[in-house]
Amino acid sequence: MSPRGGRPDEALFGIVTALVAIGFVMIYSASAIWADAYFHNSYHYLERQGIWLVAGWILLMLASRMDYNRLKEWMTPLMVVTAIALAGALASRPVAGVHRWLKIGPLGIEPSEFAKLSFVIYFAYYLDSRHSKLASPVAGLVVPLGVAGVGLALILKEPDLGTPALIVATGLLLLYIGGTRLKHILAAMGLLAPGLVYELLHVRYRYERLMSFLSPLAHFHGSGYQLSQAWIALGSGGWFGKGLGGSEMKLLHLPAPFTDFIFPVICEELGLVGGLALIGLFAAFLARGLKIARAAPDLFGMLLAAGISLSIALQAFFNIGMSIGLLPTKGIPLPFISFGGSSLLGSLLGVGILLNISKQARAEGLR
Repeated sequence: MSPRGGRPDEALFGIVTALVAIGFVMIYSASAIWADAYFHNSYHYLERQGIWLVAGWILLMLASRMDYNRLKEWMTPLMVVTAIALAGALASRPVAGVHRWLKIGPLGIEPSEFAKLSFVIYFAYYLDSRHSKLASPVAGLVVPLGVAGVGLALILKEPDLGTPALIVATGLLLLYIGGTRLKHILAAMGLLAPGLVYELLHVRYRYERLMSFLSPLAHFHGSGYQLSQAWIALGSGGWFGKGLGGSEMKLLHLPAPFTDFIFPVICEELGLVGGLALIGLFAAFLARGLKIARAAPDLFGMLLAAGISLSIALQAFFNIGMSIGLLPTKGIPLPFISFGGSSLLGSLLGVGILLNISKQARAEGLR
């Protein structure tokens, strides 16, 4: 069966195109003042994002034409390259006190953004190949989490807690969908909880973030400043916002408003209605992705489609929850929207795989 035999999912493609377009416009709106102040070029960040967008769209089109089943053949090299890239980032020069970027010539790549997709592929591959043995706690839980744990430990050392939390959440959901017993998953969550509590309470900067999350206004001049400014942006937007370009918090008040905290700027300029519309697009993305998963030609395709859809949707939920004060602050970008080449490339590559799965399902008459 050829991966070219069917048509891609037009609805998913349209949703992603809308999200990318919104992101491109909002990155310029949120970054122009900062870019002009620091680089004397208001288009600085937009131009860089445009380059990544072209590269990401090429990856999407290539992935949509490649048979996703070939990923099984590349599983071992993929995991090895992921581990090497994460280790390379740890060995690289720190940026803003963290080791998250790997320099490749003039480019800075964040391997953990691609690791999200690598681990989804791994979980789908493992669950597909060991489906009959998943009732065992060793085969159904210990082995897949143990393999993933090597990469997660490298990401934690960067340091980065948000990305491992996202990968673990996606992985546990995939394990449940794939057939791992619920009691084993709940037991794993119980075992992981003390480590999470330790990271939050005994690592100083994480403890400060937790305290600012619980009471941001009490830490207004310190760790709670960014969230406090985000609240001001959210509240001042009202129902319909101040209009595109009208945000006041992006005027050097809200730090780096075009990255992880771009959602409050969107709400300030487009209002609650605009914010809810964006959330609706992510909900539609998840619904469409899960529909593709249900119609997938095989178990590997089903798990892969579900994992990609859940990973991107959960990341959006984590980012929005963080930026409005529902979750502690973490460095997690809003997929397709926040400035950042690695996040955009990883997300669009995942969408390309989703489109290929939908093509094959249609070619076999399953949708």
